[in-house]
Amino acid sequence: MASTEVETIDTGWVREDPDAPSARFGWSGTAPRTYAIASFISGLIMLGMLVGNHVGHVEDIWLIVIAVFLFIYPAFKLRPRKGVWKRS
Repeated sequence: MASTEVETIDTGWVREDPDAPSARFGWSGTAPRTYAIASFISGLIMLGMLVGNHVGHVEDIWLIVIAVFLFIYPAFKLRPRKGVWKRS
C-alpha cells in the first residue's frame, strides 16, 4: 500500500513551498521573459496592422495605444526586483 506522507524536498529556494507539485521538478512560477518577448512581438504585429484600407483614424489610434502598452509591459516585468527568489 502506498504511503500518504509527503516527503520534504530541499529545492534550495527560500520562498518555495515544499508541497507544490512542481517543487520536485525545480520549477514553480511563470516565465516573465517569454511573456515579454510575446508582448513585444504582439506590439510589432499591432503596428503592422496600421497598413491597410482604413478610412478613419480611430482604428489607428487604438492600434498605436495598444502597441505602446505592449512595448512598455516588458520594461516593468523584466526589471530586477529586490528580495524575490533568494537562494538560501
